[in-house]
Amino acid sequence: MAQKTNPLGFRLGTTQNHHSFWFAQPKSFSIGLQEDEKIRDCIKNYVQKNMRISSGFEGIAHIEIQKRIDLIQVIIYIGFPNLLIEGRRRGIEELQTNVQKELNSVNRRLNIAITRIEKPYGHPNILAEYIALQLKNRVSFRKAMKKAIELTDQTGTKGIQIQIAGRINGKEVARVEWIREGRVPLQTIRAKIDHCSYTVRTIHGVLGIKIWIFVDGK
Repeated sequence: MAQKTNPLGFRLGTTQNHHSFWFAQPKSFSIGLQEDEKIRDCIKNYVQKNMRISSGFEGIAHIEIQKRIDLIQVIIYIGFPNLLIEGRRRGIEELQTNVQKELNSVNRRLNIAITRIEKPYGHPNILAEYIALQLKNRVSFRKAMKKAIELTDQTGTKGIQIQIAGRINGKEVARVEWIREGRVPLQTIRAKIDHCSYTVRTIHGVLGIKIWIFVDGK
């Protein structure tokens, strides 16, 4: 049988970097991982509670965490910063307070910064949220995938592959549907490929969305 690996982990050290930068002893390594999970979950929950209802999605590409002895630096790469700070002058400070309470850390300061992404639809996480929103609104999955590819073409990517699995359109038998546009060389390590797996809950059950975007490389 074929052995499959995550495209991001497959390219670590060449075209892909870690989203968490810190050092820990083997005994406390699991505690550090749990901290990272708490930070990311807290930020996503805050954005979901405070985002505009008309927008429908978070717009977070990824969250970078850098830890030092006395400081935790969190950088949120977001495509639509207005979803987080619109109508709230102290939105970032409130978010920072919520994360600090969740961590329960007294000895370390927490600093949160927001970085805006120029082309949000060139990132798989944001694109997957867009497709999930279309599926929840009962838009045809083929139409949603083709519209997502159109949005990605505007960002200048070299290729994209989208896969949706589950009870698509409410059918009794689960199946996998996919579409590809351009080149997506998954076996080439030098090729810079962004990847994400996203889960969406619909009235018919859970659907899984996977997206591969060929950004740059040979």
